[in-house]
This record gives sequence, structure tokens and C-alpha cells, in this order.
Amino acid sequence: MQTQTQTHTEPAPFTAADYAARMAAAAQTAADAGLAGLLIAPGPDLAHLTGYRPTAETERLTLLVLAAGQDPVLVVPALEAPDAAKAPGAPALTLRDWSDGKNPYAVTSPLLDVAGRFGVSDNTWALHLLGLQRELPATSYVPLTDSLPMLRAVKDERELERLAAAGAAADAAYAQVLHLPFAGRRETDVAEELAALLRVHGHSQVDFTVVGSGPNGANPHHEAGERVIQHGDMIVLDFGGLRYGYGSDISRTVHVGEPTAEEQRVHDIVREAQQAGVAAVRPGVSCQEVDRAARAVITEFGYGERFIHRTGHGIGVTTHEPPYMVEGEEQPLVPGMCFSVEPGVYLPGRFGVRIEDIVTVTEDGGLRLNNAPRELAIVE
Repeated sequence: MQTQTQTHTEPAPFTAADYAARMAAAAQTAADAGLAGLLIAPGPDLAHLTGYRPTAETERLTLLVLAAGQDPVLVVPALEAPDAAKAPGAPALTLRDWSDGKNPYAVTSPLLDVAGRFGVSDNTWALHLLGLQRELPATSYVPLTDSLPMLRAVKDERELERLAAAGAAADAAYAQVLHLPFAGRRETDVAEELAALLRVHGHSQVDFTVVGSGPNGANPHHEAGERVIQHGDMIVLDFGGLRYGYGSDISRTVHVGEPTAEEQRVHDIVREAQQAGVAAVRPGVSCQEVDRAARAVITEFGYGERFIHRTGHGIGVTTHEPPYMVEGEEQPLVPGMCFSVEPGVYLPGRFGVRIEDIVTVTEDGGLRLNNAPRELAIVE
């Protein structure tokens, strides 16, 4: 395997002022939505708002409390307070720790409106919400997906820089994997090499490496398995992870040897649909219009029932987040939003095709953050 690395300039780190601005904006957005505040547990929302990423999942309460007009407070277990204090956003908030044997909910409840309705990060443990409700029975809670789904959706210039770097790294990994042998090897062998290439090109985390060969390509979320890739297989490659804390996600479809006329035709249809989806991106257009534009092409050619998933998903500090390019999503596109455009056609028992790029909304259209070739590549 080739192991040359890309030349790049590492983005400047986010500052405490950046995190302070994010927390203030989030608190005000919550107030504008009629919420008493936000309760943010460890996960992507906490990382976005404070830069704090606890190293281990724990049953001990860790919770960021945000409300308009009051200083941000991060409630943490005492044994983890030193690590929390090192987070880049820590200077912009107050740490309040609690010790084993104490009631963490009694520590947290004075920070909350006793009858408030709070937005909570989606991955907050029920254990902790129920604990808070015991202390404050009149409080109520709504997940951020329902209350503030676009909280992280619009990226600033420095976030876009990181997403572009992640996309370029995924492009580079794809360029190199095309030169590796496919036929006679297991899907897992190729998946492992894809993961290694993402790391070579600067990814700190690999989230997925889908290698769907032959009939396995008809399963959009197929996990690479022990199937041996054969000459004549169509192969869906879908891979991504985090670089500089922001996500990559790219899909390309390749073929071992020359494709049949039908395989080439289906690939051409999906490629045209993907182009139509990207072309639909511009400020003010609803998310569902991107889905409709891509889906219309596939439906026109008679494969509408074989396009079985949404056209895209948002991306940022996680590889899947709002907004979603799907029928029924009327959220207008806003400059700075980033999401995938990834139509596909899946023929059960035979093969699948998917082509995916990350796209960001600009002031007058959309810009791809992936530039790897979209033609049906021939591999050996």
C-alpha cells in the first residue's frame, strides 16, 4: 500500500472565545424557541459547544447547563474535573463538580428553572433526566432533534475549512484504493485498507468502511464481510470518519473488470441523479427539493422503487446529523449548511450503485467538498 501523506496546513484551533460565542448563541436560540434552557450531555453537542470530549462513557452525571442571561455551567464528576478544565472552552464556563456519594441532581437542580421546559441533547441518559425530575417535578424536557434540530447545522468559515480538509482526505484515500487488488480478496480486506488510508491522510477516527460487493451492494448499509470479491462484481464503497474533529463521508461505485451494459446504464442514471441533487442546492430551497431533484431522475428511468433511502444527511462533528434531504423536510437551506447528496439504486440479489459527495450551501448555490472522479472506475 502506498503511504504518502497529503501536504496541508493544520487549521488553527478553536478558542475559548469561539466556544463562548457558540454557547451564547445556543442559549439565545433556546430562549427564542420558548425553552428555559439547554441541558447538554457528553456527545457531539457538548463537543461542539465546549470542545470537551470525555474519554469514557460513564453513568456519572456530566451536564452543560445553558440559559439566556446566565453564565454557562458544566456539572462534572470531581474525578473528571481536571480533564474538563483542560477543554478549550473551559475558560468560557463555570465548572461545578460533585463527589461520589453525593446527589448530582441536587447539585444541578439549583441551576434550573423549577418549572422550565428544557431542550436536551438526544443522547442524554434517561437515568439523568429522571433524576432531575425527581428533584424538580414540574420541569419537562424535549429532545434537540425536535426542539432545535438546526443547532449545529450552519457552519462557520473555520468549520467549513475542517470539513473541506476531511473531504480532501477521503478523496485521496479513494484515489489510492483504486490501485489495490480487489478480485480474490475478502470485503474485510479492502475495508481494512480503506480505514488505513483514511488514517494515513489525517483522519483521527474512522467511523465506517462499507464494501458491498456483488449482491451485497444492494444493501445500502452492508457491513464488510467475508465474501470473496469476484471478477464481474459491482462494488459500493462508502467510507468516512473525522479529521480535525469534523466528518468525511464519500461513496463511489467501482467494477471488477468491464461492466455489462445494464450495470453501466444504472451507474450513469445514479450519476445523473446525483448531479441533479447537487444542482438543486441553493439558499432558500427546502431540503426536500434536493431529494425530489435526485429522485425524479431515478424514477424517470424506472428505478424509483429501488431508491430506498433519503438523498442526504447533514455532517459536522458527527458524520450523520440534521438537516436531512428527505421528503417532508421543509427546512430552507442556509449558507454554511453541509450535507451529503447520495442517491442510489439497489437491485436485490444482484448489485447496487451509490454516488455521494458532501456539499455545502454557498451564497448562490452549492459547492462540492468531494472532488474524486464519479465515473464508474474499473479495478482489478
